Amino acid sequence: MTVVALTRQNVVDFLYKEAKLLDEWKLKEWAALFTDDGTYKVPPIGKPEASPTESLFYVHDNRSRLQERAERLLKKEAHVEYPHSTTLRNYHNILVSGVESDVITVECNFTTHRTKREVLDTFVGKHKYEIVQQNGELAIKSKKVILHLDSLRPHGKISLIL
Repeated sequence: MTVVALTRQNVVDFLYKEAKLLDEWKLKEWAALFTDDGTYKVPPIGKPEASPTESLFYVHDNRSRLQERAERLLKKEAHVEYPHSTTLRNYHNILVSGVESDVITVECNFTTHRTKREVLDTFVGKHKYEIVQQNGELAIKSKKVILHLDSLRPHGKISLIL
């Protein structure tokens, strides 16, 4: 296993790469950023520490479900996202811990603007990551999206990857 000395800037650049892939709808490439045992979770609003066995999560995907989600959203049959929304993601207040350890933890605030059918939605919240080095590259071991919203509008569901 190749381990390369990392800096905080390497981690920040990796997050910006993730945001760019999502904004460009390169979802297969985005899913490939995750480790084989990687997870992507969006807990219920107002319950960031909820247990998936006791609460209904908006998303609770392992790596294979994540890949399936990415492939499904790219198909024309995914009517809710075809044609695709236009999105613009911003990550701010990025806090990186453990750059020299096996698992790098990152917390950052995010804003995702989404426009579709002349409606602008804004999602705000916090991302929590566990990032590792895999084959000399950074990879996401876990990503948790904590929404800081009162509710989802207008339709009460999330149809894109946050």
